[in-house]
This record gives sequence, structure tokens and C-alpha cells, in this order.
Amino acid sequence: MAWGLPFLMGPSILILLPALALAAYAQWKVRSTYGRYARVGAARGISAEAAARWILEHERVPDVRIERTTGRLSDHYDPRKKALRLSDPSSISIAAIGVAAHEAGHAIQHARDFMPLALRTAIVPIASLGSQLAFPLFFLGLIFRFDVLITAGILTFSAAVLFTLITLPVEFDASRRAVATLRQSGLVNEEELGAVKEVLTAAALTYVAAAAMAALQLLMLLSASRRR
Repeated sequence: MAWGLPFLMGPSILILLPALALAAYAQWKVRSTYGRYARVGAARGISAEAAARWILEHERVPDVRIERTTGRLSDHYDPRKKALRLSDPSSISIAAIGVAAHEAGHAIQHARDFMPLALRTAIVPIASLGSQLAFPLFFLGLIFRFDVLITAGILTFSAAVLFTLITLPVEFDASRRAVATLRQSGLVNEEELGAVKEVLTAAALTYVAAAAMAALQLLMLLSASRRR
């Protein structure tokens, strides 16, 4: 924050207000929705791990390990190690089953060479570097009136924005696969499937908010560069 303080006190900060509001709402929505359905067990009593394993076997994706990970809502699929990590694999809650099915959807994407996932995985190092270096480069360029650094900051942050945009179709498709396979499996009934959709829709909103925030931050940098 120290690098950006003089700049963020200017009028450009107003650009971020809609995204900040959306991000706050998205975080509240996902936590409240997940919390509500984390207290509701599926009628068939199947665990999140068992649901994920059934989906992987049904879709003929056998070489994926299912592991426990720490932290709340830290579930994820690691394509490099072909590991599906669940924060509460033994839970029979609708929320845990829905999230496990979603992560299994990512494993299916990986097995099927889903192009947006492959592209997102490929640009992870560049996007990570860009998110760390963009603002220091940009503000150093402003301070020392060095256009090359300003441009470098904008370009590197553009990689981070691209990552958030590519993430959207990846996440939406994983949720679509999760709902479709759960419906085919009969592991949850129609009422429970509706609850799964609520959980996954709330989670998807956080990715929309992240993309909006990144895009507006890029717009803010471009606006500041023009004003200079």
C-alpha cells in the first residue's frame, strides 16, 4: 500500500468502488450460502470424498489422488500433481458434496484437455509475477517520470487481469460439469441439487468480483498514466 498511497488518494480510487462493493457482497454470499448448507446433510449420506471419487470413476479419470487440505473453503484441484484436495472430505453436507463435485469437474477438464484450463495453468507464473511487480513498477515510473517503467507496470498487470478473465469460463464449466454429473449419479435428489447450484453460484460470484476488480484496477492505472 505504501507505493500506491499518494495515487490512491486521488479521484481514480472511485473507479474501484463498484468492484469493492461486489467483492464484499460476493464474500458474504459465499460464506452465508456455504454455511447454511454445510449444516444440511445429503439424504443418501454419501461423503464429499465418495462423491468426488464416484464422479472421477464415472468420467473415467482414475489417476487423481484425493487428499485432505487445511483451511475452510480451501478445496482445489492441482493439475501439476493430479491431486484433488478437500477441506472436509468426510462431510456428508450438501455444501461439501457440491464443492467436491466442482473440484472433480476441474480434474475432468484436465483429463479432457479443456483449453481454458490449459491456458490458465500456462500463464500462472506470469500472472503471479505481474500481480507482485505491476504496482511497484508503475509507481516507480510515476515518481521518476520513467515511461518504460510505467508501461512495464501496465503490461505486467495486464497478465494478471487476463488470468482472472480466463478463470471465469474455467470455473463456470467446472460447476456445469458438477451439476450434470451429480444429476446423473443420483447421489443427491433434485431438492439437494438446487442447493448445490446455490452454493456453486455463490462461489462463482467471487470469481466475477475478482475479474471486475482486476479490470478496474487496470483501468485505474491507464487513467493515471494518461493524467500524468
